[in-house]
Amino acid sequence: MKKKFSFLLVLLLALSTFLAACGGDKKTEGNEGASGEGGESAEKKEQVLNLLESSEIPSMDSTLATDSVSFKVMNNVFEGLYRLGENDEAVLGMAAEEPKISEDGKTYTFKLRDAKWSNGDAVTANDFVYAWQKALNPDTGAEYAYIMYDIKNAAKVNAGEVPVEELGVKAVDEKTLEVQLETAVPYFKALLSFATFYPQNQKFVEEKGDKFGLEADTAVYNGPFTLSEWKHEQSFKLTKNDSYWDAETVKLKEVNFNIVKDTATGVNLYETEKADIAGLSAEFVDKYKSDENFKTKADTAVFFLRLNQKNEVMANVNARKAFDAAYDKKGMVDVLLNNGSIPAYFLVPKDFVSGPDGTEYREAVGDFGGFDPDKAAEHWAKAKEELGKDSIELELLNYDSDSSKKIGEFLKEQLEQNLEGLTVSIKAQPFKQKLELESKGDYDVSFAGWGPDYPDPMTFVDMFVTDGAHNQMGYSNPEYDKLIEQAKGELLDDPEARWQAMVDAEKILFEDQAISPMYQRGTAFLERPYVKGLLRHSFGADASYKWAYIE
Repeated sequence: MKKKFSFLLVLLLALSTFLAACGGDKKTEGNEGASGEGGESAEKKEQVLNLLESSEIPSMDSTLATDSVSFKVMNNVFEGLYRLGENDEAVLGMAAEEPKISEDGKTYTFKLRDAKWSNGDAVTANDFVYAWQKALNPDTGAEYAYIMYDIKNAAKVNAGEVPVEELGVKAVDEKTLEVQLETAVPYFKALLSFATFYPQNQKFVEEKGDKFGLEADTAVYNGPFTLSEWKHEQSFKLTKNDSYWDAETVKLKEVNFNIVKDTATGVNLYETEKADIAGLSAEFVDKYKSDENFKTKADTAVFFLRLNQKNEVMANVNARKAFDAAYDKKGMVDVLLNNGSIPAYFLVPKDFVSGPDGTEYREAVGDFGGFDPDKAAEHWAKAKEELGKDSIELELLNYDSDSSKKIGEFLKEQLEQNLEGLTVSIKAQPFKQKLELESKGDYDVSFAGWGPDYPDPMTFVDMFVTDGAHNQMGYSNPEYDKLIEQAKGELLDDPEARWQAMVDAEKILFEDQAISPMYQRGTAFLERPYVKGLLRHSFGADASYKWAYIE
């Protein structure tokens, strides 16, 4: 969220979050308006939140979505068995009560509450069976199918080895759902809050066919809000869902999003009271850091360069090591971002999770690599010799936001300066198109990001297994694959050994220099003081508006 967030990824400075998670873009939110001085009108106090988003919504099909923008919207218009509440705790959603769990921890039996879709249909156990089978059906081509592999036979179903009917999920009756797992999973409840595990109304989906989820009125909703308006590439609106089972908790009538790629435009909308939260890039941080509505937030999304090993140059380990050592990550963070982000010399972020002994992951494992122009030049000379090339041209795939463009220009300047004979061209693309190019492997180097989908290092390290859906760069190491497989299977009953397997996998990733980490995101933003109850999450979807209100 994170796909990823992915997680998958988007631009931090313009307020949104991009992760894939997983795979990356990681966060845009809220609304805190004028301070209430001077006797505001009743109209000003309406339960309406006005926000900014940096990208169009790539998908409203929960079985196909891979990015943080889609996941954030879905989190507020759909609901799974659980949703994330305060402190990222999994709280009951469509599940009416905590499930019965078998002694071996492999079978969960859920009772569903009396809930309705926005078209009046009842939410049933079959809605979950249908959606989960659809996500794992190889014909669907869901990139996030792997996140369901803890379910019995899920991997075999997704590989086309057994029919979808053999997936370990069944509707015992209309309101009883039984889920069988391959092995006991310690974070399973939190995982069930993730979008790929949402239900879908089979009758409605099949009625809409290939138009399902392409417009506001070609989807049906069971969450706190509905997507009531969607002007592609311009704006979209969430409206309170009166059919929602817990509608009385929802205070906001509307959440309005304007799609704005430029930070200055977003700040202007905030200043003219047309937006309640605005993300800040470096120059605006300096301008507003003494403002009473200025805020910063640490984040768990990590941004990195994908080094596509389908490219002859990036297939060379010395070339990859040269890339990672050739640009000043700290300088980039301090000057270009200036928003609480920190340089990343790792994949699994800081202040995210702790191991079985209570030690914070990054503190125990440490960092990898660093800015070293001499080392970069040495590796680059070896790479050119091995490749038989004196000059090399590579293309950097980039987002099209103003902040991302600045980072792209910085990378181009640093890489060309420190890697003799290198020429970097930049291909800036709208978010959806960029994701498509990455999925196809149609790039040399890509500025990417990943926000975690659930609270475990696995949400980062399993991205890069051979042929993984979010690998997207041709990386393969059998030893790495084996460690991930063990940590997902035979070591689940041995927390210490499982943890060490994930640590060892991350070390291999950097021995191979499969990626070049850039920064762990922080966000700086302006937020009106009358916005209350808006939850920002450290994994999964970026934000929840269910409990938000205008004071």
